[in-house]
Amino acid sequence: MATKTILITGSNGQLGNEMRLISGSYSNRYDFIFTDVEELDITNIDDLNNFFSGTKIDFIVNCAAYTAVDKAEDDVELCYKINCFAVENLAKIARQLNIKIIHISTDYVFNGKNYLPYTETMPVNPVSVYGKSKLEGEQILQKICADSVIIRTSWLYSSFGNNFVKTMLRLGKERETLNVVFDQIGTPTYAADLAAAIMQIIDFEKFIGGIYHFSNEGAVSWYDFTKAIHRIAGISTCKVLPIESKDYPVRTPRPFFSVLNKSKIKQTFKIEIPYWEDSLRVCIGKILK
Repeated sequence: MATKTILITGSNGQLGNEMRLISGSYSNRYDFIFTDVEELDITNIDDLNNFFSGTKIDFIVNCAAYTAVDKAEDDVELCYKINCFAVENLAKIARQLNIKIIHISTDYVFNGKNYLPYTETMPVNPVSVYGKSKLEGEQILQKICADSVIIRTSWLYSSFGNNFVKTMLRLGKERETLNVVFDQIGTPTYAADLAAAIMQIIDFEKFIGGIYHFSNEGAVSWYDFTKAIHRIAGISTCKVLPIESKDYPVRTPRPFFSVLNKSKIKQTFKIEIPYWEDSLRVCIGKILK
């Protein structure tokens, strides 16, 4: 049987780098092509047409995204260009060439005012430019490629790139005290676990399109998350203080509750998801090494 080829876009980001790492375990069954904007500008349809005319692709995993939530409020055009119009470009090519597509979305498509974990069928209502752009990207993709897989995730971190875990490790060593919000609840997602889930979906007996939620198991506040980061890393000189969101002003309101219900992805693809603190230990072990 011919080896199938997987294209990873946005491969220099946290998830893209984790996809690179995990690809080694699948190299006997799949060929991988890793691109970022330097190799392939997905906002440019001519660029895409040229690329796909010379390369046979079976799966696209779109890890490319504009994720600077506060900056997006001013940078609306670029945010939509990457989170919407690039997705439309990929969707058109995927439909034309019969390519299966997996696209990564976000908990920000919800308003964060829930008190029960969000299922895939709950009403969406983004309150930020970033959230709105990601939702529109989802809708465009579903309209063009009804059998696409959309994975909404939350609080992504990794040993690659810049993220909350790395920032708290750095600040924990630099400062005597840290104020962290305690009234926003969600679930961290270790990008390596998400990469493993993506490969399990691709490798599954059949490709089952739809919207799915994925994060690690459990729920935690940013304050408790920070306490765990410091505890695991052995940082004891920094005092972490809980504060309310109203005392930590940001340009864009953050969801107060963004825990995702993961029953659908677990049942459909037989995926086992690790507990958030177990995955955090693994990641911090890598960072400190």
